Order: sequence, then C-alpha cells, then structure tokens
Amino acid sequence: MKGRNGAVPRTERLNSEFKKEIYDIIARRLNDPEITEMFSVMKVDVSRDLAQAKVFVSIYSKDAEKQKRTFDAICKNAKRIRHELGGSMRIRTVPELSFVLDGSMEYSDKINRLFAEIEKGEKK
Repeated sequence: MKGRNGAVPRTERLNSEFKKEIYDIIARRLNDPEITEMFSVMKVDVSRDLAQAKVFVSIYSKDAEKQKRTFDAICKNAKRIRHELGGSMRIRTVPELSFVLDGSMEYSDKINRLFAEIEKGEKK
C-alpha cells in the first residue's frame, strides 16, 4: 500500500525492517539452547504509535513439544530481543513485542496433503 505521494508508509517500512532484524537477532544473537527448531518470522505488525508490535512466528517441527519449547523460548526472550532492536535500529521508540505462533505454513501443508490424497484417489 502506498501513501498519498506514492511512498511506502512508515509503518509498512518498519514492519519489513523489524521482520528482518528480529529474525537476525533470534537466529544469530540469542544463543538460547531451547530454540532448537527451524523458524521463520512471517510478519510484523507495528501499531501506528510504535508502542506495540505483533510478531508472527512459524516454527517448523514434526515434534509438537519441541515446537512449543522453541516458541516459549522466543517469547521468554522478548525483552532481550527488544533491547537488541533498540541497539541495532535507528529508531527513537522501540515497540513492546508480542509473539504469535503463526500456523499458516502447517495449514497450507495440510491442505496440500489433502489435495494430493484426493488426486491420488481420482487416478485409481
């Protein structure tokens, strides 16, 4: 979405920058042994006043317990991630971070498997 003058609005720009930076912080700087599973920061939604940011995280794991431990570890480190963001981004206000487990990848995978099963059944 573009603003009146054709420029990308500030919050959209920040969402993109936060997404990249938060992934980098979790993947490279946290070094938390509880984060064992592969993950992706899918989306960040920053409020207009920059007070809050929802961070949608997808965790790829066949083991539900490991997935939960990884997500809990990310949530537990929210203050540290916020502090790191403050140090790495040139921004006056760093929002409070709340992490949301994004199940869209799992849902998409499940739908694809169902379609594959239907297709297999039709070919018989």
